[in-house]
Amino acid sequence: MTTQADTVTNSGVVEAVQNLNVKEATKVIKEVGSMDFQMILEQWIIPYGTKILLAIVIYIVGKFLARVLSRVLGRIVLASSKDEMLQSFVSSMSYFLFLLIVVIASLSQLGINTSSLVALIGAAGLAIGLALQNSLQNFAAGVMILIFKPFKKGDFIEAAGTSGKVEQMGLLVLELRTGDNKTVLVPNGKVFADSITNYSRNETRRIDMIFDISYDADIEKAKSIIAQVLFDDERVLNHPEPTIAVGNLASNSVQLFVRPWVQTSQYASTQFDLLEKVKIEFDKANISIPYNQLDLHFPDQSTLTLGKPKS
Repeated sequence: MTTQADTVTNSGVVEAVQNLNVKEATKVIKEVGSMDFQMILEQWIIPYGTKILLAIVIYIVGKFLARVLSRVLGRIVLASSKDEMLQSFVSSMSYFLFLLIVVIASLSQLGINTSSLVALIGAAGLAIGLALQNSLQNFAAGVMILIFKPFKKGDFIEAAGTSGKVEQMGLLVLELRTGDNKTVLVPNGKVFADSITNYSRNETRRIDMIFDISYDADIEKAKSIIAQVLFDDERVLNHPEPTIAVGNLASNSVQLFVRPWVQTSQYASTQFDLLEKVKIEFDKANISIPYNQLDLHFPDQSTLTLGKPKS
């Protein structure tokens, strides 16, 4: 009897639950069916859909305008300064700032409180700045380099212990191409903190050469030969006049200091050719270029014994 009673009770509970689920589902369906689609369209779909659509349009159009304006600013800077590195820097920074404004405007169109977003960006910027102190130092150094302009693209410079041709300068590093065609990236902070030697800035350069001749050689003849070699080379400038003088009396030679002036673009080739031509002319005139040696002089009728002396 008890078992039958429990079975009847459980069946009643299951039937009640099923009836309840059916009633709730029916109620939901009736509520959905009774909704006014026109009201939903006017109160939800159109307002929020319009905001989302406008936000997307603002972002797409704003991004396009940011790219155009940044390029225009870069061209203006290039036309006024003739500096391609400054143009690249201004274009990159202006595009980033314009794009940030576009993003904030898009979020504002969606109804997001942008003032909180700006505060969040400021706090994040402070945290990132503390974490990237070296990067910010390189960035600041890059700005200072662009302001003072110690070099431009294409110049051959020496900075931070590295020599090379300036390829481009980024926000954080300077790209140099060495004489053996290697690319070297130097942090802007090291470039600005150290001395910078620009070999290409001036139109002319002086070649400094030293020729050693024997003490037995005719100094005036040697100077005359060097002067003729310089005169025959069209790349050597007449003004300022080349310097040819005895610069030092070394232990093994008389040193002649030769300092002609040439165009900066012809510096290396002229130096190589002059060294070769002077050596050839010295050989023709029997003017010896001494090398390190030790001369031993003994009194007359003296002998030199080599090896272990006999006991």
